[in-house]
Amino acid sequence: MGQVIELPKRHKRPRNAVNGKVPPPLRKPNTDTRTREYLTPTEIEAMLAAAASSRYGHRDRTLLLVMYRHGLRVSEAISLRWEQFDMKARLLSVLRLKQGVSSTHPLRGPELRALRQLRREWPDSPYLFVSERGGPMTTSNVRKLVARRRVVQSGCWVSI
Repeated sequence: MGQVIELPKRHKRPRNAVNGKVPPPLRKPNTDTRTREYLTPTEIEAMLAAAASSRYGHRDRTLLLVMYRHGLRVSEAISLRWEQFDMKARLLSVLRLKQGVSSTHPLRGPELRALRQLRREWPDSPYLFVSERGGPMTTSNVRKLVARRRVVQSGCWVSI
């Protein structure tokens, strides 16, 4: 009868146990791409100065200042409402997203002055950061604002 011939086996990539498909390549750690994950106070000051020169400079500068000082995500910052502020007690009630713990933050002098001026500019809006048409800003608005206001510091782009 015939002989059984063994053919060489092909080397295959390991399959995913869940769906039988090849897994995506492994992601490089952030330390391979950049040396740090934060902005220095000098870089923040340069960013705030660049934001102040736009059409709605005070609003943009205040937005970046509040985001930096309180560690807010873009979506957390644009959803801030005036009822979350206690101007007399100088407190900000932050509602965190993505399973974060909501908390109350103290406000300092520069923030408080900027927020009072913002309230005078848009007295009818329930939101702190308002678009040209009077509605709340979107995440896209903020990301475009930051992209336009990038600042070159020590040979590299600074952005948040």
